[in-house]
Amino acid sequence: MASVEKEPAAGLPPTGSSTSALSPLRIKIFRNLWLANLVSNLGTWMQDVSAGWLMATLVPDPFMVSLVQVSWVLPAFLLTLPAGALADIVDRRSYMLFAILWMAAMAGLLGVLTVTGQITPWLLIAFTFGLGVGMAIMWPAFSALVPDLVPRSELVAAVTANSIAMNLTRAIGPAIAGALIAASGPGPVFLLNALSFVGIFIVILRYRSMQPRGTLPSERFIGALRSGFNFARQSPALQTVMIRGFAFFTAMSGMFAFLPLIVREEMGAGPQTYGWLVTSMGAGAVITGLLLARIRSRFSNDAVLGAGTLIATVILLGLANIRSPALLAVIMFLAGAAWISVVSTLQVSAQLSLPAWVRARGLAVYIATFMGSMAVGSASWGRLASATSTTTALTTAAGFCLLAGWIASRWRLAPHSNIDHSVAQPSTEPSLTPDRAHEGPVMVNIEYCIELEDRSDFEAAMRDVRRMRLKNGASAWGLYRNTDDELSYVESFIDLTWLDHLRRAERITVEDLEFKRVADAYHCGDSPPKASHFVTRGAPKRRRYWLTGKLSD
Repeated sequence: MASVEKEPAAGLPPTGSSTSALSPLRIKIFRNLWLANLVSNLGTWMQDVSAGWLMATLVPDPFMVSLVQVSWVLPAFLLTLPAGALADIVDRRSYMLFAILWMAAMAGLLGVLTVTGQITPWLLIAFTFGLGVGMAIMWPAFSALVPDLVPRSELVAAVTANSIAMNLTRAIGPAIAGALIAASGPGPVFLLNALSFVGIFIVILRYRSMQPRGTLPSERFIGALRSGFNFARQSPALQTVMIRGFAFFTAMSGMFAFLPLIVREEMGAGPQTYGWLVTSMGAGAVITGLLLARIRSRFSNDAVLGAGTLIATVILLGLANIRSPALLAVIMFLAGAAWISVVSTLQVSAQLSLPAWVRARGLAVYIATFMGSMAVGSASWGRLASATSTTTALTTAAGFCLLAGWIASRWRLAPHSNIDHSVAQPSTEPSLTPDRAHEGPVMVNIEYCIELEDRSDFEAAMRDVRRMRLKNGASAWGLYRNTDDELSYVESFIDLTWLDHLRRAERITVEDLEFKRVADAYHCGDSPPKASHFVTRGAPKRRRYWLTGKLSD
């Protein structure tokens, strides 16, 4: 596990980054969206507390209580990837408006059923699942919107500001929910959550993107999914974020799943105590969020993740064995500090690893990892608690956190922290000029002349070129050496269609150009490497006699 020590050169914010987490609020559109999201998050946390408490009241079984958490996060695991693909190819504004209306309807119907006394455990799970579906649709699009609202130098601060908003409402929402549940039950809380979506709906409705539109037609859904998966498979930076996130989120899911049950069944306390404990977690997150800029200026991202994992292990052990409200409040405060440190660091790393064309899909992969880890962890720890006890389950989760965190620490964020993933303009890729109507595969061959003593270094450099081609959309890639000319190499790759070829050429980033420059430096010819383009020309299809009335030629 990474030790907490100073690494001045690695993992720091990009040059010119803001040192204040609240500085992006000077930008009007970001400020309006931040405030509206603050109100929406307030309703969400009130909903979360009320749903957990209602299930603990209806069926005080650890597994059923954990299913509330599962039903909230499982849709994101199942639907976030398709949602991210859609968010990259359709009008993002209309897409988010639909998601907001859907979530408001789910919360409103749940509130009506609860107030009228018709709610059942499985209806509660069903409507929580419905809210999770809306969140799965909304989250990738909303996350991908942030880099369009602020300059790159403010991105770290903007992501941190959004995390502060979420955790500020975590500090306030549960306390309000606890008081409302004690006074009138959980039904009115669900109705207030439905109303909380009004502000963000209005802000998104009035938003007009200033980002330039692409000149090419949008990808089709299946093609967008395929290119998103290909990018994730070939992006070491995104894979590192996923691995580090899986270890942390799977362990910490036990805390969210069992806290209402511990308060109600093992401490014999009421919703106010539960609300204040969650408030303590929110307070820890807000205070730490305001200090994160200074923390990141002194310690690397890997050090922050390592410290967060160690603190999370202590938190889970404390939650497993301590039942004093005052001590649990301290533990939850530390939980908030660890949570925002890790989540903010991972989300910023994911944002900075993604070019604009695949941003929603890449963030969807990160969100699916987050939600999937929470769902798997909640269900697993819940089943273990049903068979043994919550103390045993949380102690096991603590052991998992320590072991998985140590293993995951071998994948480091530092090597990817200062890489420029912005799209390079203009692209220097060779481009085709045949008829746009061509729809078949396109093969590109690039010929290199490589001296014998440079072979090994050239082949090593071409591994980065391979990853770059496949990441940007090529369906196949190969490097071949001419057996008749020992200095001759041919790089060959295939784009599935003419449009895919043009799209891949538009996706070249600054990092990609550097990969290509390094490889081209080994070319020993007088002119640059020669590129040749080939389009498919298959044999004509045989015409059937029973269709044409004539024999085939």
